Amino acid sequence: MKLSLRGEYALRALIVLGENYDRGIVRIQAIAEQRDIPKRFLEQILNDLKSGGFVESRRGVSGGYQLARPPEEITLAALIRHVEGALGPTPVLAERSARHRHGPDEVQAAIRSVMKEVREAILKVLDNVTVADLCERARKLRGEAVGGADYVI
Repeated sequence: MKLSLRGEYALRALIVLGENYDRGIVRIQAIAEQRDIPKRFLEQILNDLKSGGFVESRRGVSGGYQLARPPEEITLAALIRHVEGALGPTPVLAERSARHRHGPDEVQAAIRSVMKEVREAILKVLDNVTVADLCERARKLRGEAVGGADYVI
């Protein structure tokens, strides 16, 4: 599976919104600057995410975006399906090759079965990872304490 730049930017933006979920609205300029996303492209992405029910917006001077529901409820599978379309590791193989029009092609069937397993594994991971999980991973990678104070004596 390949994630487009649009998909990556959508995930970056949702991490910012997930990390600020309890704080409310985040200005689009702040998201663009924090995650190095071109503002005009980010506007398009956030409008698309709004139409998909992932984010809400508020207009005006104190306007911006926030998640439409808790980050624990937004799976990567749902988000990527919305932004990228159907999830799959490779284009679907034709049922029969041009050379073997009369009867099954065992090699092609074997490849299809493996690609189906790959797709199912990808879906299993994406269905079980949420925006909250991404936020936690990002905090850990930045070296921030997750879930409370971290004291060392």
